[in-house]
Amino acid sequence: MERMYKKVYLTKKGELSVKDGHPWIYESDIKKADDIIDGDIVDIIGCKNQYLGSGFYNSNSKIRVRLLSRNTNDKFDKSFFKRRIEYALKYRIMVMKDLNSFRVIYGESDELPGLTVDKFNDILVVQILSLGIDIRRDMILDALYEVMVENHFQVSGIYLRCDVDIRIKEGLQEEKGWYEKIPHPDKTTVEIIENGIKYFVDFENGQKTGFFLDQKYNRLKVREISKEKTVLDCCTHTGSFAMNAYLGGAKEVVATDISDKALFDAQTNFNLNGMNIKTIQADIFELLRELNNKKNKKYDMIILDPPAFTKSRKTIDSALRGYEELNYLALSIIPRGGILVTASCSHFASNELFKEAIRRASVRAGVHLKEIIYSSASPDHPILLGVNETEYLKFYIFQVF
Repeated sequence: MERMYKKVYLTKKGELSVKDGHPWIYESDIKKADDIIDGDIVDIIGCKNQYLGSGFYNSNSKIRVRLLSRNTNDKFDKSFFKRRIEYALKYRIMVMKDLNSFRVIYGESDELPGLTVDKFNDILVVQILSLGIDIRRDMILDALYEVMVENHFQVSGIYLRCDVDIRIKEGLQEEKGWYEKIPHPDKTTVEIIENGIKYFVDFENGQKTGFFLDQKYNRLKVREISKEKTVLDCCTHTGSFAMNAYLGGAKEVVATDISDKALFDAQTNFNLNGMNIKTIQADIFELLRELNNKKNKKYDMIILDPPAFTKSRKTIDSALRGYEELNYLALSIIPRGGILVTASCSHFASNELFKEAIRRASVRAGVHLKEIIYSSASPDHPILLGVNETEYLKFYIFQVF
């Protein structure tokens, strides 16, 4: 039976990219296309008229087609999306140590382009970044609810956090609120447990979907080496690294952030867990420079987990200078035998570039570094080999000598 989908014909470069496994097709990769309605599913055709896959088309986006399937037999109905969601969930059940809170769906890594779903206890928080998913949201969210319940997860509500500016580039409006087809509570906060620590999650107003799940096991690594340390947790956000250091037996923990809300949320979490952790509101660069001017540099473990310094290729150089300066300031404080924990969530600053920035910082500070641990995001944020966009988080622990 002949397929009824409109067709997009690729250049040789575009064809090679798809065959190499990349799920995005840019405008420059397209030789010609049928008359297509934005958001429709199209068939992707190679230079020799062969079928390469199917995906969401959107002329508003620089990513003209987001690959959805490479199987010519797929029918893109509710059953298709339900299978995809169930496959993603089964993977998480296999790789995660506990299932109170985790990322259920991670966009392209789960072949659901532009869809993120995080589970916070019994609440699902959804972010939709592609027109193709948005048009089919009811079908997909109904399938999501069914899959979770069928796999014995309680779902008390589905909350949409579609309030990001990238949606404007897709021709969509920003929005947030409950998915009204599923019963839900009135409040937009929930308590979760991660690695035995309680967190208060504000999924209506918190960053991204309300809480960063990707550092889950990196936080445990910090806990394992914090005994008897005096710890400064920079850009603490919800206080997660600080609390893990506290549980690891640190002598003293200080958490700092420039944001009023972040420190309020962190203090709420400290109180929730009965932890005596001091907070300081400050710009981290200014605070570290101030500490460098003091004779008594008391911190022998400094944690650097800043927001992304760059979100485009145009600002990579300035971002790397920022990472170098930040790590230099920390390394100038930490005594011999102390610990530097440093992370970057800037996708465009590759691991090689980030590590080189740290090396330059160590040279400037006149110290050497022993690499104790290198890690990435937790496995509920799976990396697709060959798709660099799915590998964004870099996490290091070094000993200073």
